[in-house]
Amino acid sequence: MVLEQYQRDFISFAIADGVLSFGEFTLKSGRKSPYFFNAGKFNSGASLAKIGQYYAAAISSRPDIEFDVVFGPAYKGIPLCATTVIALATTGNESQRDVLYSFNRKEAKDHGEGGSIVGAALKGRRILVVDDVITAGTAIRESMDIIRSAEATLAGVVVAIDRQERGRDSSLSAIQEIERQHGTPVVAVVTLDNVVEYLQEQGGELGAMAGAMEEYRREYGAA
Repeated sequence: MVLEQYQRDFISFAIADGVLSFGEFTLKSGRKSPYFFNAGKFNSGASLAKIGQYYAAAISSRPDIEFDVVFGPAYKGIPLCATTVIALATTGNESQRDVLYSFNRKEAKDHGEGGSIVGAALKGRRILVVDDVITAGTAIRESMDIIRSAEATLAGVVVAIDRQERGRDSSLSAIQEIERQHGTPVVAVVTLDNVVEYLQEQGGELGAMAGAMEEYRREYGAA
């Protein structure tokens, strides 16, 4: 496995901002995890600008995924879709492109323009969904329902990190289940394996965390 430079930069950035932290954390599933990823800590203008660049780099690494609109599911996906299209429009390289974006309201508006979609119309377009992580896959499945009802097509999904962790009742991760059930590609800026490799490269205190991460992966890792 070869880490791309944007992946190294993303992991370093996430650690420095406290988005990716290490210790012992009890997850919603009840599992004890040696790390925790909290995208809510990307909460400043500078950090939001950077995260958009990393999402744009991950998207550009998959030219096979063709899309017309970047869609952010409410709520965490809203700033992510905005910063991603800004980054795509200002990369300054051959992958630079101007892309439409939209997001949904949790409750449909019954006045003014009405409806639950803000931004570009979805109908007849190929939609790329961006979100922070996929745990149970609920938000992504809700997005799929929105896209389907709008007579649009799901082109793919982009997330910050793939935990590569199986569900309670499956040997597959939530990402693998979505890919298999819906035949859509899911792209992660980094995977848990990428994080372990980065920690091993760094050595010292960070390198010491790699062992606990690998043990967690062996116990709860997806097939």
